[in-house]
Amino acid sequence: MTARLHRLALAAAMLALPFGCTPSAPPPAAGSGPVLFDYFAYEGNDPVFADAMGPNEMRNPILTGFYPDPSITQVGGDYYLVNSTFCYFPGIPVWHSTDLVNWTQIGNVIDRPGMLDFDGLGLSRGVFAPTINHHDDVFFVANTCVDCGGNFIVTAADPAGPWTDPVWVPDVGGIDPSLFWDTDGKMYLMNNDEPEGGSTYDGHRAIWIREIDPQTFQPVSEPVMIINGGARPEDKPIWIEGPHIYKVDDGYLFSAAEGGTAVGHSQVLFKAPAVTGPYAPYAGNPVLTQRDLPEDRPQPVTSVGHAEFVQDASGNWWAAFLGVRPYRGDLYNTGRETFLLPVTWTDGWPVILEAGKTVPYSLQRPDLPASDAAVPPTTGNFSIREDFDSGLPKEWLAVRVPAESWYAFEGGALELSSREASIGSGLQPSLLGYRQKHTNATAETELRVFAGDEAGIAAFQNDNYFLALTVSGDANGQTVRLMKKSGEADPERGTVLAETRVPAPAGSPVKLRIEARGGEYDFSYSTGDSDWQALATDVDGSILSTQTAGGFIGSVFGLFAQTQIPVSD
Repeated sequence: MTARLHRLALAAAMLALPFGCTPSAPPPAAGSGPVLFDYFAYEGNDPVFADAMGPNEMRNPILTGFYPDPSITQVGGDYYLVNSTFCYFPGIPVWHSTDLVNWTQIGNVIDRPGMLDFDGLGLSRGVFAPTINHHDDVFFVANTCVDCGGNFIVTAADPAGPWTDPVWVPDVGGIDPSLFWDTDGKMYLMNNDEPEGGSTYDGHRAIWIREIDPQTFQPVSEPVMIINGGARPEDKPIWIEGPHIYKVDDGYLFSAAEGGTAVGHSQVLFKAPAVTGPYAPYAGNPVLTQRDLPEDRPQPVTSVGHAEFVQDASGNWWAAFLGVRPYRGDLYNTGRETFLLPVTWTDGWPVILEAGKTVPYSLQRPDLPASDAAVPPTTGNFSIREDFDSGLPKEWLAVRVPAESWYAFEGGALELSSREASIGSGLQPSLLGYRQKHTNATAETELRVFAGDEAGIAAFQNDNYFLALTVSGDANGQTVRLMKKSGEADPERGTVLAETRVPAPAGSPVKLRIEARGGEYDFSYSTGDSDWQALATDVDGSILSTQTAGGFIGSVFGLFAQTQIPVSD
């Protein structure tokens, strides 16, 4: 035990902050030692991915799991894509591909404490709907930090980073900033905000545009409202957002999401002779939706929208957009995912999907030079195992921005410091998460917990909605518990759904497993060489859906540690 305590003290003194930052303060008092996680294993097994792909086919979605609000750009033969991460850190993953099929995460835009502050925010606040552009050898990401600063722009010479600190754009409200460079060199910023004179109904929004200085990003013209409400104002459309402008021939093509992020989501188009309008809607709007299809269709993809167009090297147009794969009704725990479809030009308009057609799970792949297969994979059924030999992959997440050092790697194990900030505290807990990427998924780990500590693996949606399989130790053995929190009124650490004592003394290995089967979750444990023992089965996992928990994020499987306190029954 003395050696272990010495190792923790050394880690606290010398270890850089999570994701490569320098500690500003020592960690708070913890239990008797760090919790050690020997591995993390994940496997997905969705029936929709069971069929093998042909040599010229690809799968949808291209990014499974919580990867919403895609924005995509082309630079020669390379394609780059970013997603929303809200109050997770690091934020805004950056993906690279050469074929639009295989994607590799090369970095994160928000990867340093001090860039943004998420303290005190619900997990579905923070960074909404980033857009990525490339102009004059510089990459740009425009974004909103909701409740934490407003609209900002960051830049980088290399999309893998580093990215600059945010430059805040004053006097621009609302959300979803997007950039456009006209052929005369002028730089414009669009955003969603209330219409002139204010909203006249719930969800009534407008799209505004203004010229900004290409060096300082400060507005240099008065804002102009180019869209009021949406494609058919007489129908009182809601939540026009995610704007993009494209120069096509001698005119301007405007594209935006409309209808809200649930099953009414869609994509609509407009055209104008000048960048500031007037914009006329396409008579065939929407060019993408699934709201007109039967609710009982098999293996549905719903809530599609928030699309952005990209041209490939041959001049073909494609659209990246978000969608969800519910397991029942409008229930889904995997969050909003990134899909790709080819674009068909119809009477001069880019149509993503004809009315009445379903989003396909497989399609003809682009005729582009193949990328190396992504490692780890991003779609289909797959399994991964992380043995913590060389740090964490870029896709792992912490809740909010770490302000101190609380994890390390030692001898092929992940060490988490137990801290008073629990996973239900609304603060910044010792939790590292891997997205749930399949409706049917299994996640497991092996850990060693010492007296005074509590740790485990959680199916975590947000601070108020989670199912946590925990281990706590004392002098006489260890207790395995299943904790449930399903609302703000529940105790911080949840209530006990099931528990059992195991004879293994504190500090000896315990394996934990969570198996998701749509809206039902099973929880098991194992000690020594014993078989898996069920602690609880058929637990209601619909509490992890956004329909129940609210917000905009998907679930993660989180490895966590916290100080041990009495729990509520």
